[in-house]
Amino acid sequence: MTFRTHQIGAFAALLTIVIYQNVGGVSTATAITTLIANVIGALLPDMDQVSNRLWDLLPIGHLFGRVFGKLFLGHRSLSHSLLGIFLVYKGAMWLIPKLLNSNFVNVESVVWGLLIGYGSHLLLDGLTEEGLPLLFPVGWKFGFPPWKKLRIHTGRWVENWLIFPLLVIYAIGMSVWKIIF
Repeated sequence: MTFRTHQIGAFAALLTIVIYQNVGGVSTATAITTLIANVIGALLPDMDQVSNRLWDLLPIGHLFGRVFGKLFLGHRSLSHSLLGIFLVYKGAMWLIPKLLNSNFVNVESVVWGLLIGYGSHLLLDGLTEEGLPLLFPVGWKFGFPPWKKLRIHTGRWVENWLIFPLLVIYAIGMSVWKIIF
C-alpha cells in the first residue's frame, strides 16, 4: 500500500476505536499527540525503505533509511512481523514516557495511537500480493485472502480507486456519525 492509504487507514482505525470505546475527556494535547503517533505508527513498518516518508522529516533521513534497510534485512521482514510489533511496543513503552510530560499528555493513549497505526499498516499490507512474514524469521508469508492471486498490487487501481476512497468515506462517515450521535 502507498503511504497515503496507510495514513487514512490508521486514522480510520483510530477513529473507530475511539468511537466504539467511547473515549472522552481527552485533553487537546493528548488528542493531537495521539494523532501524530498514529500517523507515525502507520509509516513505521516501512522504515526499512529509503523512500519512507518518515525519513523525509530528518535532515539525513535517506542515510538512516539505507542503514535501517540493511538492519531489517530488506523490506517486509522484521518490521512486518509479530516480533516487530512486540519490539515496537516495548520500544514505545520505554521511549514515549521519556519524550512526553505525563502531566499534560496521556502517555498510554499515545502508545495506543502508535500501535493502532502500526497494526493498521500490517492489516492493509496483508491485502497485497506480497503478504506478510508474520512469523519472521520463518519465511512463511500470510495474506488476506489466503490466495495470492486474489490480493491487490500496491499503487494500482484497486488501491487508488477502491480501497483509498472507501477508507476516506468510512472516516468521514464515522466522524459525522460521532458528531450526530
